[in-house]
Amino acid sequence: MTTQSSHASPILVTGAGGAVGSIGRNLTEMVLAKGRKVRALVRREDERAEALRQLGAEVMQGDLTDLTAMHRAIEGCASVYFGMSVSADYLTATVNTAAVARHHGVEAFVNMSQMTVTQMSITESTDSPQHKLHWLAEQALSWSGLPVVTMRPTVFLEGFFRLFAAPSVRDADELALPMGGGKTSPISAVDVARAVSVVLEDPTPHIGQVYNLTGFESADLEHYARVFSEALGRTIHYRDVPLSDWSEKLLGAGVPAHIVKHLSVMTELNKQGRYDRMTDDLFKLTGQKPISMYDFIKLHAAEFTRDGTAA
Repeated sequence: MTTQSSHASPILVTGAGGAVGSIGRNLTEMVLAKGRKVRALVRREDERAEALRQLGAEVMQGDLTDLTAMHRAIEGCASVYFGMSVSADYLTATVNTAAVARHHGVEAFVNMSQMTVTQMSITESTDSPQHKLHWLAEQALSWSGLPVVTMRPTVFLEGFFRLFAAPSVRDADELALPMGGGKTSPISAVDVARAVSVVLEDPTPHIGQVYNLTGFESADLEHYARVFSEALGRTIHYRDVPLSDWSEKLLGAGVPAHIVKHLSVMTELNKQGRYDRMTDDLFKLTGQKPISMYDFIKLHAAEFTRDGTAA
């Protein structure tokens, strides 16, 4: 069981301030609501960092690849949630954080990985440089001797279905993505944060476990277009756009090549059925079913609507 003294120590939440740090931000709020202290590590001071302070978190600025910064961040913390957006520096950041966490004797290191790693091995990889980094990071953590808990979510609703799809849904009534006819089981970052908060509340029973987290259902994009139509009250069609055009558009918008390559491989894996996965790990951890695509769209309807207001 978690000791009373460790309950008095803060939990370090990394990746809480970034543009794609919705897991970290939601996790911070959930952990604080349970009466625990949170030290939130942000890469830069901005309005997102200030919002975390308003929630009651201790906010610290620093880079996950910086040794001195990680000593300042981890010292005195009971547990660490490690999450980082897609980056060529991902492996360096993981090992740097893990080495400092081991030095300070944390009681749990919750690592946010990716479900594709479940299908990888010493002889099986993918063409995504990020997938390889995640696999290597998990190897390093397993060698580290740290008390690790591994979370492997599938595709995020906030990514392909909100960030990338919203403009075409809003402006052209199209769910325009290069996903082919494959099925996928997208999950919300809020549900993933909820699962992590359960683990951090009492880490001991979870040490050494791997949790594969999937969403409400696994379906193809034609199905999800019909869900968009029902939720928004207007007809949304799925258009399977050419991957080359989609990738070039991302590169033209300034998205780093490392990220574009990773996302492109994800779309190819989706066409192969590699994201057609369903587990009940989320329900086992939280006792709650994941949010459905319909409810997610309703929640963010303004972003999918031309005048910016919900239908």
